[in-house]
Amino acid sequence: MKSVITTTISAADAAGRFPSSSDLESIQGNIQRADARLEAANSLGENHQAVVTEGGDACFTKYPYLKNTGEAGENQEKIAKCYRDIDHYMRLINYSLVVGGTGPLDEWGIAGAREVYKTLNLPSAAYIAAFVYMRDRLCIPRDMSAQAGVEYSTALDYVINSLS
Repeated sequence: MKSVITTTISAADAAGRFPSSSDLESIQGNIQRADARLEAANSLGENHQAVVTEGGDACFTKYPYLKNTGEAGENQEKIAKCYRDIDHYMRLINYSLVVGGTGPLDEWGIAGAREVYKTLNLPSAAYIAAFVYMRDRLCIPRDMSAQAGVEYSTALDYVINSLS
């Protein structure tokens, strides 16, 4: 699984060199933010069902046509699959917060997602709306500390930008 540490080490090894001072500073910064990332991951883990439900509800509120016949949420089974997909991305965000890099998102969530959504007639804008809602509803300090909120929001922004 890719993280800042494994990426840095792999790049140095591929170049046949030791990690540079700037490589080590990058790793140091990543380690210094670890407490905030773990706090965000813990908060997300404890509240994931509510976060996923609120995000999915926001998606269907913004795009009510998705419940029309022939659309992605035309029946309860398809609606449940949309919530399942949102939950899947939130687990990947949680994993990314834990490892301190985008590896889980890149490897299991982003690669090919747009093509899959297009093939299955699933609008990525609806998922983006859910993630934007989740990011924007974050309340500091109710949900987590300011630094943990930055880490959480950054991970959501990464998904939003990747699906855009």
